[in-house]
Order: sequence, then C-alpha cells, then structure tokens
Amino acid sequence: MIAPAIGRANLEVFADTVLELARQDPSIMVVTSDSRGSGKLVPFGEELPDQIIEMGIAEQNLVGVAAGLAMSGATVFAVSPACFLTARALEQIKNDVAYSDHPVKLIGISAGVSYGALGATHHSIHDFAALRAINNVGIVVPADNFETREAIRAALAHARPLYIRYGKKPMLDLHSPDTRFEIGEAIVIREGEDLTFIATGEPTGRALLAAQNLEADGISCRVISMHTVKPLDMEALLYAARHSSAIITVEEHSIYGGLGEACAAILLQHGICLPFKIVAIPDDYTVTGDQLEIFDHYGISAAGLSAAARDLLAKG
Repeated sequence: MIAPAIGRANLEVFADTVLELARQDPSIMVVTSDSRGSGKLVPFGEELPDQIIEMGIAEQNLVGVAAGLAMSGATVFAVSPACFLTARALEQIKNDVAYSDHPVKLIGISAGVSYGALGATHHSIHDFAALRAINNVGIVVPADNFETREAIRAALAHARPLYIRYGKKPMLDLHSPDTRFEIGEAIVIREGEDLTFIATGEPTGRALLAAQNLEADGISCRVISMHTVKPLDMEALLYAARHSSAIITVEEHSIYGGLGEACAAILLQHGICLPFKIVAIPDDYTVTGDQLEIFDHYGISAAGLSAAARDLLAKG
C-alpha cells in the first residue's frame, strides 16, 4: 500500500492560483472581510493593490460590494471565513448574488471544523444545507491541491454564482496532473466493487486511506471525489449504487442537509435501496480540538471509515 503524498493547504494553493490568474487579467478583483492574512492574500495585496478591496469585518457589505463589482463586469472572488460568509451574509448571498444572478465566486475559507479549538461559533457545518436550498448557487468542495487549482480556473468561466470552500491543513495529493476536472462531474479516485465511499472535500483523503486499509482484508472499495455538492453528479452516484453492495458518504458538515442527505434522496427517488451510511458531524455540541482530532472523534478517519465499512457490509 502506497500512501498519498502530502501537499500544501488548499488555502495556500487558492491564493497562489488567484494571484497567477489576476496578473494576467486586471478584471479579477478580490474582496475580503479582514481576511487578507488568514486567506493567504498578503502577497496578492502587495503585488496587485488595485485589485483587492478590504471591507473589514463586514461580511454583508462584502457580498453586496462583490455583487456590485460583478454587475459592473469584474470577475470577483469574495473571500471570508466560511462560518460568517454563509451565515451572517446569507441574505445578501440569496438576494444580491443568487437571485440577482451575479456570478460572484464566494470563497469560504477555514471551512468545516478547520478553526478547531475556537469552537462551534467558528465552525461552518451548516453551509451546504443553507446554500443547497437557494436557487442559482453552485457548491464546490475541493479534496486536494489539484482540485483547488482546477476549481478556481473553472470558476473564471462559470457564468453563475459559485461557493467554494477550503480548509487550513496540508492535504493529501489524490490526483495525477492529467486528471480531468469539470464542475458538476465527480472523479473516481479508486475502483472497487464491494463498497463505495462518496466523499467531498478534505475527508476524501481519509476515505482513500480507508479503502487501502480494507483492501488488506479482501474488501474492494470504490472512492469517489464528489467535489461538486450542487449540482450533484447523479450519473456517478447511480452507477456506484448499481455496482456496489453498500455506500458510505463522508463530509465535513452536519449530518443534516449535506452530501449524504442529497445522495439518499436521489437514490430513493430512483427506487434504489442498499445499505447506506452518512459519516458526518452529528446533531450535537461539537467537541473541541483541532480539525484532525475532531475528525477522529466522529469517525472521519481511515480507522473510523474502515470500521464503518465493515459494519455496514456485515449488516447488509
């Protein structure tokens, strides 16, 4: 078994990619809410000061200004901690961006439980649920550095509002450079027949490690990076359901309203019933710790997912 190499934090790759693109295109603007440092955008501001706007801690204003810039023809990346961007500024996202159809790229940084010990006030485990319910907003959750770069490049050509979320930890490298990335199209990282892990974002690497662990026990697992939560790749999901004995979804989000519930709804509406489990953050007061400690506590780890897979297959 060969473990994936460890790359950089997706946040760092996002910032480098936006800077690279903005050097070539003066219409690219970054708007932040006191997030220049935490968003790794200090080099961007130093090199391209006329293409960055600092709003201070005013997320609602940030989204409104971003919408206005987009309406004026700019390509806008609105960067703010995911917990505040998708809660405090939800009304502005709904009205100024989505309903008004301004193609703002909403960038939720330090997403999920990345803030760790800062606790529930700084966790964004609601954002999929909130934004899935709003028409005209896509949701992309890159699983590694490759998906991060490609998501930002794809966002430039995406003519509708888009929410992209990133965490702070160095990521496992899951893809070769020649992998094809398309918003709305899942990527099969590993083939398998017994069980399919469908994961999004940073837990995807843990699903791959679990699949490698299970191989030693003779359990063959497919691993799918469902990097786009909305619109969901229904074809990839239905194919997995018809060619697996069980499915486990994995996400850094509440068990309610996220990837798992979206997959379950599609399967039921297509008359497909198979052993199915959502591994996510339960409806409880989230434990305190760093991101990986929280992952371990809730079974979003190679060991936890391996155990969940054995249990699900045994029950099926």
